[in-house]
Amino acid sequence: MSLQYKISILIFNLQNQLLQTEMFRYIHKCARSTYRTIHSLRQELLKAQGCAYSTSSPNFPGSEHHKPEWTNTPNFILPERGSGIPVYRVLGDDGAVIDGATNPQLSKDECMHMYETMVTLNVMDKILYEAQRHGRISFYMTNFGEEATQVGSAAALDAKDLIWGQYREAGVLMYRGFPLIQFMHQCYGNRKDIGKGRQMPVHYGAKDLHFVTISSTLGTQMPQAVGSAYSYKMQGNGQCVVCFFGDGAASEGDAHGALNFAATLECPIVFICRNNGYAISTPTHEQYRGDGIASRGVGYGVATLRVNGNDIFAVYNGVKEAREMAVRENRPVLVEAMTYRIGHHSTSDDSSAYRSLDEISYWEQEGNPTKKLEAYLIQQGYWTSEQTEQMLKSKRKEVLTAFAEAENEKIGPMTEAYNDVYDVLPQRIQRQLEETKEHFRKYKDKYSNLDKFES
Repeated sequence: MSLQYKISILIFNLQNQLLQTEMFRYIHKCARSTYRTIHSLRQELLKAQGCAYSTSSPNFPGSEHHKPEWTNTPNFILPERGSGIPVYRVLGDDGAVIDGATNPQLSKDECMHMYETMVTLNVMDKILYEAQRHGRISFYMTNFGEEATQVGSAAALDAKDLIWGQYREAGVLMYRGFPLIQFMHQCYGNRKDIGKGRQMPVHYGAKDLHFVTISSTLGTQMPQAVGSAYSYKMQGNGQCVVCFFGDGAASEGDAHGALNFAATLECPIVFICRNNGYAISTPTHEQYRGDGIASRGVGYGVATLRVNGNDIFAVYNGVKEAREMAVRENRPVLVEAMTYRIGHHSTSDDSSAYRSLDEISYWEQEGNPTKKLEAYLIQQGYWTSEQTEQMLKSKRKEVLTAFAEAENEKIGPMTEAYNDVYDVLPQRIQRQLEETKEHFRKYKDKYSNLDKFES
């Protein structure tokens, strides 16, 4: 390579660097000009809205969504001062519509659909709870006391709205038409379970009913639901996402992240919190100091409503309006349903260790949502107490028939544990599968229940 060639290459590189430097300066100059233009336009907009930067009112970026005022004294906001967030209701304790409240004017058929779902859920809970106590299924969670929160919200939603539940939303799934036999198949984890026996009992899911499979881990469904809602927003499909969670799950970090993301991304999602008084064994007064979960919605800039979760019409009206707002305005809404968990947290729990029987008895008699709806139906001439007895007998027979059918089904093949994760099984997973088959072939005499499995 000649010296002249080397010099020409060096000159070319210097020219190229100079050109890049000039381009950078030009781009930087344009960026600064653009920023000044945007800043100027923003000031004009703020001025037009009566909130331009000035010393007369604070206009910090961190509070631009609201209009705070200056103060010359350090006034602390104390949560114990002032009244709590009100609880919306429609029905009185006697089942009659309260004066001034909005009766949703549901048809007799719709009211009966709600009532029948609540009764069926109650009967199923009693039978499956006793079945677990006798060792016939491994685990169960009842819904006693929270039927209205589930069924009232399900009735207020569109059938295509996506549900992300926790583990006490069986009533939502039942209202949408999930077959009784499938509840039984799932709790047994047999070969006819659409989840293929891979989940714990009561961890239901149904793709055709737009109900995402339940996850045991508290709060994980909340940010996932926000992601689904953001997807719906981009699609503009006119549907919303509904996320159920409990007061205990609200203490998880995922809950805070979900509320904040939903607000800042302006997602069409309705959060429904079942505040039933206990996070397993932890009472709410030991769990938080704020005004329930509703106050957190306000803090995150989420439209919020608190309803009587034992009043099915209050739940219906509240969730219906919340859904309309979420879809119409592309914004998150939080509905806190104040209710009470009459049953134990699960079959692994003995709630008598942390609450009195008198407390449970009070809520079972005075706050029973099913009895409240039944009283309304009787007042409207839709129903009689004699018909209630007939329905209870009929539903018990239906549940026991489905239970017996599911109990007699074989469990699916163990090899299903390896399927539906990879399109093609990796060699290491294939080896594990073969080792599993060989293990059961070699030691089949050591297992007394292999006859319960298919193939």
